[in-house]
Amino acid sequence: MFRPAIKVIDCTVRDGGLMNKWQFTDEFVKKTYDAVSAAGVDYMEIGYLSSEGAFSRKEMGPWKFCAESDLRRIIGDGEKKIKLAAMADIGRIEYADIPPKSESSLDMIRVACYVHQVDSAIALAHHCMEKGYEATINLMAVSTVGLRELNEALEDLNKSRIQVVYLVDSFGAFYSEDIDTLARKYIERLPEKTIGIHCHNNQQLAFANTIAGIIAGVNFLDATLYGIGRGAGNCPLELLLSFLKNPKFRVRPLVQVIETQILPWQEKIDWGYYVPYMLTGTLNQHPRTAMAHMESENKNKITDFFDSVTSALDMD
Repeated sequence: MFRPAIKVIDCTVRDGGLMNKWQFTDEFVKKTYDAVSAAGVDYMEIGYLSSEGAFSRKEMGPWKFCAESDLRRIIGDGEKKIKLAAMADIGRIEYADIPPKSESSLDMIRVACYVHQVDSAIALAHHCMEKGYEATINLMAVSTVGLRELNEALEDLNKSRIQVVYLVDSFGAFYSEDIDTLARKYIERLPEKTIGIHCHNNQQLAFANTIAGIIAGVNFLDATLYGIGRGAGNCPLELLLSFLKNPKFRVRPLVQVIETQILPWQEKIDWGYYVPYMLTGTLNQHPRTAMAHMESENKNKITDFFDSVTSALDMD
C-alpha cells in the first residue's frame, strides 16, 4: 500500500488524553514526540486548543490547551522534528485564543464538529487558515447522521477552502462496507479535497476500517500508539505503519516507546477492547456510559451493563 500521497497523523496524546484529562508528564509527551518523529510519521496531534474560560488548568493537563510555552518544553531548542497539530472543538475555543502561526509551533488545527455545526466549523477553519495554519474539518459521529443532512454538510464543505475533510467513526459502529461506501461518497462529493479517516476500536475494527479507507482512496490516516484513546481506543499506529509499504516508516521506535511509556499506563487506565465499549459500538451509542461503567467499582459486572443499555431495545 505504498502511496506517496498518504500522510499519517499520530493522535496518542490528544485522544489518549481523553482517558486521563491530559495529565501526561513532559517525559511521556517528549518520548512520544521523539518516537513518532524517528518513525517517519507526518504529524503529531499533541493535544487540544481550548480556551481557559471553558476548562480549568487545575483539572486539565497542559495538552488540553497547547500553550506555546508548553510546546517549547517538548520541542526543545533544536529544529522541530515533525509537524504538530492540535484539535479545536466548536464552542470550546475563542477566535482570539488562537495565536498567529508566526507565534505558534503548531502547523495544523483540526476543527472537530457535528453535522449541525458545519457552518461554524468552516468559519473557524477559515479563520485558522487566515492565521497561517493548515486546517482540517473532522466531521464526527456520522454513524448517527441521516443521508440528507450528510449530503448537505458535504455540499457546504465542498464550497469551502478547507483542503482536508475527515470521515470519523466516533462510536466505533461502522463495518468496512460502511467505510467503503462513505469514503467513496466523500471523495465523489469533495473532488478537490483530501479525505482523512479516524476510527475507534469498539468492535475491533479500527485497523480494518482504516485499511478499507485506504483502499477507497483516503489519504490522511489517524492512529495512536498501542491504540490508546477514548474508550476502546483507536487504530494502533504500529500496526498501520507495518501495513504501509512506505520505506520512510520505521516501527522499532514505536515499539520502544510503547514499552517504556504506554504499557505503564495500562496499569492506570482502561482503554481497548472491553465488553461495555463493544456494546456501545454495536448499538451506535456514544461511549460515555461505558466509560462511566469502566470507571466505577462495578466495571466487571458486564451483564448488568448489558441489561442497562439494552433494556429499552428488548434485546436477548
